[in-house]
Amino acid sequence: MKPANVLLLMSDEHSKRVLGCYGNDLIQTPALDALAARGTRFTSAYTPCPICVPARGSIQTGRYVHQIRSWSNGEPYRGRAHAESWGHRLRDEGHRVVSVGKLHLRRTEDDNGFDTEIIPMHIVDGVGDIHGCVRTPPRKRPTVSLLADQAGYGESHYTRYDEDITRHACDWLRTDGSETDRPWVLMVSWVRPHFPMIAPERFRERYPINRMPLPFATGAGERPDHPALQALRGIQCYDDYFESDDHRRLALSAYYGMVNGVDDQVGQVLEALDACGLTESTRVIYSSDHGDNLGNRGFWGKSTMYEDSAGVPLIVAGPDLPEGKVEDAPVSLVDLHQTIIEGAGHALTEEEQTDLPGHSLFRVANGDCPERTVLSEYHASASDTGVFMIRHGKWKYVHYVGYLPQLFDLEADPLELRDLGTDPAHAAVVAECEARLRSVCDPDAVNAQAFADQKALIDSHGGVEAVLTQGQFPHTPAPGEKITIG
Repeated sequence: MKPANVLLLMSDEHSKRVLGCYGNDLIQTPALDALAARGTRFTSAYTPCPICVPARGSIQTGRYVHQIRSWSNGEPYRGRAHAESWGHRLRDEGHRVVSVGKLHLRRTEDDNGFDTEIIPMHIVDGVGDIHGCVRTPPRKRPTVSLLADQAGYGESHYTRYDEDITRHACDWLRTDGSETDRPWVLMVSWVRPHFPMIAPERFRERYPINRMPLPFATGAGERPDHPALQALRGIQCYDDYFESDDHRRLALSAYYGMVNGVDDQVGQVLEALDACGLTESTRVIYSSDHGDNLGNRGFWGKSTMYEDSAGVPLIVAGPDLPEGKVEDAPVSLVDLHQTIIEGAGHALTEEEQTDLPGHSLFRVANGDCPERTVLSEYHASASDTGVFMIRHGKWKYVHYVGYLPQLFDLEADPLELRDLGTDPAHAAVVAECEARLRSVCDPDAVNAQAFADQKALIDSHGGVEAVLTQGQFPHTPAPGEKITIG
């Protein structure tokens, strides 16, 4: 591909179900819808892990979670000494590589691959959430009620932080971005619509609660009865704290308002790009680190392998990319490594093509869609075992170490309401999917490694009881925000 600038736009916890170009008629997302109209939208994109810190380590390195052993929100990417990122590769090639906003790596003092990190958010104190490593058994948190308690409209540190991110990104484009001496990669990363579910008041009238759809599959006999999911719901019991269906609708209204707010921020950055005359020389990527269950099946937040949580929106646009294309081939956020390098105009090395699990999204958008098995995995908070999901063709297979698997036909059952994992008629499909998983990794060995690493980390912090008595925080505080609970 010809050299070009690359603008990577990231949000946090954005369900692809809440995006106009993905078929939601209620949400107002004109900027992202317009980006999809002039580019390629991927319908089957997945996070490598449905929780923030491991997902972002995978995004930086192009490697799966088990390859970098970043298992939880207490085990972050630690810079070049940990694994080389696409930023290191491009910086070594002479590119300017800059970030604005949330990174959720260990700390700025590590060499994360950026020339400059502008108003970054990293894990708290370079330590993060060790509590999530306590998984034998998992323990409830004193903060679990806050998702419901805080849901609604008003002022939020996250709203103000996102506005600062946008302002800095637009300023950078007007000054440094307009310099033509060498191409650049700019990563702009907002924190919303990650909870707390607090949206600016101006969005309340756009999403009245009487228009908000209730979560699905929440009635008696409708929620999944898989024992690993029942255990997860018992720990991440967010739904227990909603007082009524109107309370749930209020939370969803606020979430829609936050998504609308992120779209506003995206629009401002894209307008600045255009005003600087950079649109025609810049490839743009939009995605999110994972989705949000939004009450469906009784789950809120992430941590499951359902499409709401493990699926992500993903759009690419710019020079040499098809316009208005919808691509159904399964892809992953690990693909961003090769995508960004190629988008900046560099050929991939043999190692990047063979040793890394990803594939350039620009090649996929242009019709080069190799047969592949896409993986997501989870080893973090509220999970008593390792969970592995593969997507191959129409099939989604979920492997729980020590439990029976799940299997979904996403063509016939896009809402994943019919689990075929124990259906004798699909035994051959289950066996094939398990074989495909094992061709990517050994789930038993990976599960054992995750627990061993987490035990060592817990021991280094004084043991289980010491970790459990440390102050808890419901979300990573924005710069300047002070929160400690528990």
